[in-house]
Amino acid sequence: MGTIHKIALALTIIGALNWGLVGVFRFDVVAELAGGYREPVARLIYILIGVSGLLNLGLLFDDFRNRETIEIHTPKEI
Repeated sequence: MGTIHKIALALTIIGALNWGLVGVFRFDVVAELAGGYREPVARLIYILIGVSGLLNLGLLFDDFRNRETIEIHTPKEI
């Protein structure tokens, strides 16, 4: 996993924790730190977290990419 993917994974985890806080306590850390959810800084952070989530979608398919090809043989007719 490269540096970009590690940063993306960290941002995705931060975003997930933020949404967990929003869901449980109605407290948005990103909006609080940026001065409101409509502020450009907050929007930039939300966009970075969203792009990071898209980059991490590839992690779901790493297992399939690393598998060897399996040949399927059909029985011969008698």
